[in-house]
Amino acid sequence: MRGRPIKLSAARRLVGDLMRFSIGVPRVTVQRQMNLGALLEARKMQTARPSWTVLFLKGYGLLAQEVPEFRRAYVKLPRPQLYEYPESVASVAHEREYQGERVVLLSPIKRPEQKSITELDALMQEARSRPVMEIKQFRRSLKFARLPAPLRWLAMWFGLNLGRQRPRFFGTFQLSVYSGLGAESLNPLTPLTTLLNYGPISETGTVTVRILYDHRVMDGANVARALERFEKILNSEIAAEVRALPQGTAASDAATMGAAS
Repeated sequence: MRGRPIKLSAARRLVGDLMRFSIGVPRVTVQRQMNLGALLEARKMQTARPSWTVLFLKGYGLLAQEVPEFRRAYVKLPRPQLYEYPESVASVAHEREYQGERVVLLSPIKRPEQKSITELDALMQEARSRPVMEIKQFRRSLKFARLPAPLRWLAMWFGLNLGRQRPRFFGTFQLSVYSGLGAESLNPLTPLTTLLNYGPISETGTVTVRILYDHRVMDGANVARALERFEKILNSEIAAEVRALPQGTAASDAATMGAAS
């Protein structure tokens, strides 16, 4: 049966390169069924409700601030070792329309734990609404994807294995969800130490939250305890910040459906 060849776009080459380096990570998943009733009620009090993606992002930043393992990475230079960072850099996946194709691009958010929900919401909206080539990180990534494959792979290998440079190019953790579309990914891949993923949130606030982690950096018990603490952070610190939001300052959930993987 005769078909037709389709040339790989720059965005598809980027995804392929990330998968190339993700496959070699010994990744394990731990998930927890959470009850976010307190956060759900706080969110309902707002006329302009902050997106769930922003709330999870802020909460995960606070979690990583408490748990140092979530700010560590396995690197190979100058020798195999763990490297711990003083703060987090989130790598958030966004689905965008570019040159007639739906593509996934990553945008970094430095120190999400130190930013307000309103600030995070504004950053997310900018990454999801501004023209792709007007966003510095997107433009640089697409330009990088046009380099010959051996150069890209060599640069990525060094970027992932030089401890000080790794957050600058890749971040310390990734957030990738599409629960706003009524679906969830069971096994997303990333070259980073952890990836946060969650499914659709029910009307009562129950949701399945999973963390995929690099087993070279930490063990499952660490992650299980962290998920329990994460649930408390969402229902306490994050819920309190949502209740304190001035009315009408956050973008609506319809405008911010969340990130895409």
